Amino acid sequence: MDEKPDTTRHFYAEKAATYAADTVDQPVSAHLRQFTAALAPQARVLELGCGSGRDSAVMLAKGLTVTPTDGTPEMAAQATASLGRPVAVLAFGDLCDEAAYDAVWANACLLHVPRADLAGILRRIQRALVPGGLFYASYKAGTAEGLDRFGRYYNFPDEIWLRQAYGAGWSSLVLEETRGSGYDGVPTPWLHMLARKAI
Repeated sequence: MDEKPDTTRHFYAEKAATYAADTVDQPVSAHLRQFTAALAPQARVLELGCGSGRDSAVMLAKGLTVTPTDGTPEMAAQATASLGRPVAVLAFGDLCDEAAYDAVWANACLLHVPRADLAGILRRIQRALVPGGLFYASYKAGTAEGLDRFGRYYNFPDEIWLRQAYGAGWSSLVLEETRGSGYDGVPTPWLHMLARKAI
């Protein structure tokens, strides 16, 4: 399964230090505040695609038990340096835990998974959650997969397609659309999905 096309992997490997420096000090998002507020103290959280480690740092400071991971070794090294703790290299397709986490945080990373692979990755995440576990992910919205000006692949889903990809086994799927941007500075519609695994 090729979950991250070569041009995308190459970007994050080559630009790891620059990307980390440009993103590590960004403000805490409202979605991360909402996510952490919904969790019990010391809840076990898996972060996928942690990048600079910024969000893991926020969650650790709130007393959560966080496992930060990234699929690119160079980015994992940047996060390790920032957090002062080991950050595992984990490709989405290698996630094989079962009922191991109370929550999964996947901010702006699953948007790089090819459309044909996303449903399978989401099933892996669902299996990794305990019953009733919380899962947040964000995506750049669109109507067809494509590349940005850096050559990074995006699945660019719309709401209907994304809900279908999540499939069954969730007690709730709450989707919010916002306007924003990203590393490329281009105005972008974002889809934020907050899912709760069925009990």
